[in-house]
Amino acid sequence: MQAIILAAGMGRRLGDLTANNTKCMIEVNGQKLIDRMLTQLSRLSLNRVVIVVGYQADNLKKHIGNRYDGKLNIEYVENPIYDKTNNIYSLALAKEHLQQDDTLLLESDLIFDDKLLDIILSNPYPNLALVAKYETWMDGTMMQIDDQGNILNFITKKAFRYEDVALYHKTVNTYKFSRKFSEEQYVPFLDAYSRVMGNNEYYEQVLRVITFLNHSSIKALPIGDERWYEIDDIQDRDIAETIFASKEERLAKYHRRFGGYWRFPHLLDFCYLVNPYFPTPRMKDEMRANFDTLLTEYPSGMGVNSLLAGKYFGIKQDYVCVGNGAAELIKALMEGHVEGKIGVTTPTFEEYPNRVEESRVVRFVPQNKDFAYTAQDLMDFFADKGIGTLLVVNPDNPSGNFIPVGDIFLLADWCKQRGIRLIVDESFVDFTYNYASNSLLHNDLLEKYDNLVVMKSISKSYGVPGLRLGVLASSNTELIARLKKEVAIWNINSFGEFYMQIFSKYEKNYAEACQLFIDERERFGKELQKVPFLRVIPSQANYFLCEVTDRFTSHELTSRMLDFNILIKDCSTKSGFDGRSYVRLAVRDQKDNDRLVSALLSL
Repeated sequence: MQAIILAAGMGRRLGDLTANNTKCMIEVNGQKLIDRMLTQLSRLSLNRVVIVVGYQADNLKKHIGNRYDGKLNIEYVENPIYDKTNNIYSLALAKEHLQQDDTLLLESDLIFDDKLLDIILSNPYPNLALVAKYETWMDGTMMQIDDQGNILNFITKKAFRYEDVALYHKTVNTYKFSRKFSEEQYVPFLDAYSRVMGNNEYYEQVLRVITFLNHSSIKALPIGDERWYEIDDIQDRDIAETIFASKEERLAKYHRRFGGYWRFPHLLDFCYLVNPYFPTPRMKDEMRANFDTLLTEYPSGMGVNSLLAGKYFGIKQDYVCVGNGAAELIKALMEGHVEGKIGVTTPTFEEYPNRVEESRVVRFVPQNKDFAYTAQDLMDFFADKGIGTLLVVNPDNPSGNFIPVGDIFLLADWCKQRGIRLIVDESFVDFTYNYASNSLLHNDLLEKYDNLVVMKSISKSYGVPGLRLGVLASSNTELIARLKKEVAIWNINSFGEFYMQIFSKYEKNYAEACQLFIDERERFGKELQKVPFLRVIPSQANYFLCEVTDRFTSHELTSRMLDFNILIKDCSTKSGFDGRSYVRLAVRDQKDNDRLVSALLSL
């Protein structure tokens, strides 16, 4: 058995990273791709490794040098016209080598786990292409296969149909060819194809012709969930550095992304908080049906969008400011419209206190293991603190503590008498029991309490975090008008605007989704209580705060969950926990929740 590595390309899409070096010389987590691949191959019993070089060939050969002497017999084939040809020509230059032994064919811009080589070499079938189920990041050669691994069709870019992606597999650019297959089929077809089509083609096209004529010559071998990535540009490298980081580093790298986990399809995210039961499939269909228009047309300005938000929540247009997510409104409010000392319950959503100087923050820390508190607790604690603003996240994040709406009115009266502005973030209120009566977004309430500011993230309870929508409401029209001037004129895109426009047609569905969620939260909470090292704190939000009582620290448990491709929130570093072991677990749908419970119980 030998290996042939194609490493002649220029890697233009990697920009400065390949200005003076070929693709396989870039580093992922401090290790060059070529070093990782050659180290992996050195563990096999190979007769030789043939590397087809071209761009920056001398640098590559100098780097490899003699470091693999005694482990690998390395030979080079040079492609002198690498800038005018594609990989079909590079492979054609190595065709004599290809016919001299059974071959592992690899592309040098790959990174993969050692197990991939074990998978392909241990399989008894002599001619194989490793393939992975299609994911959105993938580009290049696709194929359709049957349950026996027969290749039914190679899918060209022109023939690619997004509605059929569930049927597609992507080649992992790792192949096993028997010497007989190379001699009798692949090389003759390679020669013929190159003569007819030229050298600016891809070697997979030859396989396409062969499978069209003889399905049994080469089979596809799915790799399941094994890790691999193809690095064509700087974003590919960034993602690969996360996927292939050490466990400790991987956890930190995921959290530093602050979302965008759709780039990691195998990762199950129990950190970010959404409603798994809304929007409905029909509402999504309506959004899709208008995609072309929404993509190519400008959105409206703040005037129209505040009108839509007012309609959405049944409040006056002059009382509401729409934000690009609640985060935009929190920043504008806290940095420009909050004076004096600010009362905050800790632990809570840190985006608010992080926007002001710590010296202005007065923190109330509930002195109980559930971090529970009442409106009376807040009034007692802050009575003599001289605060100008009081923040209440209700239900609170991460504790799930909820102050009943009647007590919020008492707190609003107390604040009004003392000239304190009360900010209530009710982003999770729709997950509370009797949620329809718990919102403060009503004209009469806003007018009664002109010291009240209500913040609501549409992302969380309505299940549309990708749209980035949030609202701030108050009968203080001067404040609202100033905020509207401070945010960008087009801070909401057309998709968000359209979503707000059509929401009223789906209000009944939303009420049903909230009830489904509450039911699933109850069931999930009971399942979590079966985990012997967790103490589950009651919650009226879409997450549970859990104390890790033994066996693990919260950091250790969070790290262990990554072994299952599950991301949970370690709360030990948040203000108020003082390093104590607590984790926050989002509530997802039953299938995902059961997967998390199963993983926890397996420990």
